[in-house]
Amino acid sequence: MPKTKIDKKKVLKYQTILMDLKEKIVHDIKKIADHASPSERSDSGDVSGHVMHLADVATDMYDREFSLGLASNDRELLQKIDKALKRIEAGNFGLCEECGCEIPARRLEALPYVAFCLKCQEKHEK
Repeated sequence: MPKTKIDKKKVLKYQTILMDLKEKIVHDIKKIADHASPSERSDSGDVSGHVMHLADVATDMYDREFSLGLASNDRELLQKIDKALKRIEAGNFGLCEECGCEIPARRLEALPYVAFCLKCQEKHEK
């Protein structure tokens, strides 16, 4: 299949979508980081002279780890978005990085940061 470029109008649409998504994710990461930051509680579970129940401490630790996991996933997504924005600058957005074929519009609408066509993506996942 020959390489083709998608028109500039569509590229600008995807660029706007990617920038909006990036802004939302950065905001989410900041919220998660604020939530996961150490609270007024000390590591011993002491809150103004009262000892916390062990289950409360475990729940807080679980919530913190869960939030940090979400932030990690968001950071990976941010990297994909940044790469997609660089492909826009380079003029090869919408083309599969492996085979060079045009990535279908439906796929780009669902995942605007995607770098591979479905066929090549399946190869990478195997």
